[in-house]
Amino acid sequence: MTPTAPRQSRAAFDIEHQAAQQRFACSVDGQICIADYRLADGVMAMTHTYVPANLEGRGIAAALVAAALAYAREHRLKVDPLCSYVRVYMQRHVDTQDLLA
Repeated sequence: MTPTAPRQSRAAFDIEHQAAQQRFACSVDGQICIADYRLADGVMAMTHTYVPANLEGRGIAAALVAAALAYAREHRLKVDPLCSYVRVYMQRHVDTQDLLA
C-alpha cells in the first residue's frame, strides 16, 4: 500500500485560467492537471477533469473545479456539469447549487 500525500488547499496549487484553451490548469510535480469547459450563451459546460493517477487523492481535481466554479460565479455564468466528477462535486457542495444551469 502506497502512502497518500496530504491534501493541499486550493491556494497550494498554482491554478491558471487558460481562456484560449477553455480550461483551468495547474502543474503538479511536473505533470499537467486540467478541468476543461465549453462556454456558450452564459453557460459554462464543464466537460472533463484530468489528474494523472499518481497524483490522485491530493485534492487537485477539487481545487481545479473550485477555481472554475468561482470564475463562473464571478462572471455570472451558469454551470452545466457534464463531467461526472464536477457533477458529484456540486452535489457535495450545496453552496454551488445556485450555479446549476
